[in-house]
Amino acid sequence: MSESLIRLTRWVHSRVAGPVRDRGDVPGWVLVTVMTAGLVMAIWLVADDQLKSMFTDALAGVTGP
Repeated sequence: MSESLIRLTRWVHSRVAGPVRDRGDVPGWVLVTVMTAGLVMAIWLVADDQLKSMFTDALAGVTGP
């Protein structure tokens, strides 16, 4: 390709595409956050009594001054 054709191609691309903007993956992060909260709630609902028992046993096993 000739140098002038490369320059023309770059110029046209810059006019059509505009500046590059990195918006990130916001919907992906929202989905991960919502799914994590859902998993925590599901585990909490299923294992509530077991979690309370584990916490109580752990506190009872700690000896302090």
